[in-house]
Amino acid sequence: MPSLIDLRRRIRSVKNTQQITKAMKMVASARLRRAQERVINARPFARMAAEVLQNVVGAVSGAAGLSETLPLLAAREERSIQLVLITSDRGLAGAFNTNLIKAAHQFLSEHAQQDVRLELYGRKGRDHFVRRPVQISGEVTGISQSATLADAEALAAKLIARFSSGEADAVYLLYNEFKSILSQKVTFKKILPVAVPSGAAQRDYIFEQPPAEMLARLLPDSIVLQILEAFLESAAAEQAARMTAMDAASTNANDVINKLTLHLNRVRQASITREIIEVVSGASALE
Repeated sequence: MPSLIDLRRRIRSVKNTQQITKAMKMVASARLRRAQERVINARPFARMAAEVLQNVVGAVSGAAGLSETLPLLAAREERSIQLVLITSDRGLAGAFNTNLIKAAHQFLSEHAQQDVRLELYGRKGRDHFVRRPVQISGEVTGISQSATLADAEALAAKLIARFSSGEADAVYLLYNEFKSILSQKVTFKKILPVAVPSGAAQRDYIFEQPPAEMLARLLPDSIVLQILEAFLESAAAEQAARMTAMDAASTNANDVINKLTLHLNRVRQASITREIIEVVSGASALE
């Protein structure tokens, strides 16, 4: 049975841990509000941009040789696949990174016959896969909460170059989509080749320049926008997961403190009772 000193030391240690988890919860809550605002503001623009692009592509998809003129539309057999995995740089976020890594392993097993290369964004994903027999085409750390348009443009340029040169036949994004504070959804998104919507309404557009020339500028911007949206969604989902995990940790620490306090009181009571019995026994012996 642990002594009173050991129990008091353990209670003090758990209380210190609880203070840390509460502080981390408050920090994550403040960062979540900012990240959530960025996601909410970006979603309507991304949705409208995707709709406009799909309508334009659908309207001109009947043009002869369009896929030859615009290589980003060229669908081919997926022999070589590029997977972009977006994880966090820090831990203590519950199952945020674990779910992503499991999904990446499942993707690798399902495409074992293809040549799959990983582009790793985030320290947790990098640390996991760098010790395993997988092909890593690149890694970036330190921007999981501070990714900018420039970062998205740099990644988009790299992916477009690999797809256009035939080094990759398809490009997928894997990240956590922010649903709510309690819910994050592991999301796969195929960004290359750009999918032409089936059955899209053939709107009568009047183009001031050749459609192929206009799409040649719109398609790369669409890739950049999708990557930036994935960065923002992942940042918000990470803070939500960390806030939830720290709240659960604080609650668990409080339960542990209560149990240890109860055990401490019982041990102290038993010690006092034993001392009283010893005093009474000693007095009785003297009589």
